[in-house]
Amino acid sequence: MSGKSVPSGGSAHARRPFPALSSPASPSLLRERLRDTFWFTPVSGLLAAFVIWWGLSELDTRIVTYLREEGAYQEIEDLLAFAGDARTIVTTVSAAMMTFIGVVFSISLVAVQMASGQLTPRVVRIFVRSRISKLTLTVFLATFAFSLLVLTSYEGGAAPDPRRVTSVPLVQSLLTLGLVGLSLLLFVAYVSSTLRLMQVGPVLDHITRESLDALKRQPQEPDRAPELGPETARTAHRDRAGVLRSVRVARLVRAARRHGVVLRLVPRAGDFLVPGTPVLTVHGGTPPPPGALRRAVLVGVERSLYQDPAFGLRQLSDIALRALSSSVNDPTTAVQCLDRIVQFLSVAVRLPLGPLHHRDRRGEVRLIQEVPGWTDLVDLAFEEIRGCAASSPQVTRRFLAGLDDLLLLAPEERGKPLLRHRALLVEAVERTVPEAAGRAFALCPDRQGIA
Repeated sequence: MSGKSVPSGGSAHARRPFPALSSPASPSLLRERLRDTFWFTPVSGLLAAFVIWWGLSELDTRIVTYLREEGAYQEIEDLLAFAGDARTIVTTVSAAMMTFIGVVFSISLVAVQMASGQLTPRVVRIFVRSRISKLTLTVFLATFAFSLLVLTSYEGGAAPDPRRVTSVPLVQSLLTLGLVGLSLLLFVAYVSSTLRLMQVGPVLDHITRESLDALKRQPQEPDRAPELGPETARTAHRDRAGVLRSVRVARLVRAARRHGVVLRLVPRAGDFLVPGTPVLTVHGGTPPPPGALRRAVLVGVERSLYQDPAFGLRQLSDIALRALSSSVNDPTTAVQCLDRIVQFLSVAVRLPLGPLHHRDRRGEVRLIQEVPGWTDLVDLAFEEIRGCAASSPQVTRRFLAGLDDLLLLAPEERGKPLLRHRALLVEAVERTVPEAAGRAFALCPDRQGIA
């Protein structure tokens, strides 16, 4: 679908005030940190496999004890016959499962490496945080460990005496067979998930959804900046150097309330901190002791989307830039990135972006957190892509259509950075394309680029 749209930043629709949007419940910071690790779920699965095996071995013992007390020796012989057949399967599973795990995840790592080379190295983060990847590895390892434990429950001898046998691993064998079936189902789901990781559309959709979730978790009510008292102290970063990933807001608000002060976070989420640089400024009273603020600012080796929605725009921009590079030359991928960038900004344009004011239970502001404003987000989204897009009419047409759509949604005061990028793009196309017909074609807005 193509057609020209007229930017109208001053329309009545664009001058509507910011709506009050409800924020979803913020997930636990601990749960978010566990999602960024790949070891916790498999280790938990191994421990659960041991606990379940111990419980089922006790159950099998009680079943055999009950049958022996009732004199049901024929039933015990039937259980022994079934267990003998199941033992062959369990032995095969225990021998083959570890090799199967190695082959599956070796192929997966190759697929992730290909996706990171084609799109962005940050795509590895999606694999690490994938629930299906963790669940599949957990079930595979649990099946392997459980089958080994079940083998220890079989009693020796070719034909155990039903009158003397103490336990028959009946329930354990049945669960092992169930785990094998579950492993096969998860293998199919895992392969499907890995293949989607190699596709542009699903990766961009995943990044956009996570970015929008992070954006909507921020306080959405427009708020007037409080009057800060004089700065009384500064707190320096004393931890290791790294990227500011998240802030323990509740801990800082409690510390500020107890000491009757207002804290202001100096860096923004995503900034790189080195020891000795200021992190917090204290206003209006006696500064809290260092122990009250310890571990309130968490750093890591890589940015996170938990409190940093701009990181999503950064990833979308990186993928578009790689697609527009001369070595790749894939304008269609760049257009797909612009689709998602416009989707993100169409939500952000309705939000009262600015410093976040975190309040205590009495409604008093205790923590001020700097976040990117509207102009920052627009520049991050469009500045670098605009510099590489002038020679690709497919991208310039989609670029202009996206800007025009955002101008229809933006309040009047937020149209200025959009109009600036529109004017700069037009200038770049006029400098790059010498033919008048080519310039006219490249500057015709089209939501599909070139349909």
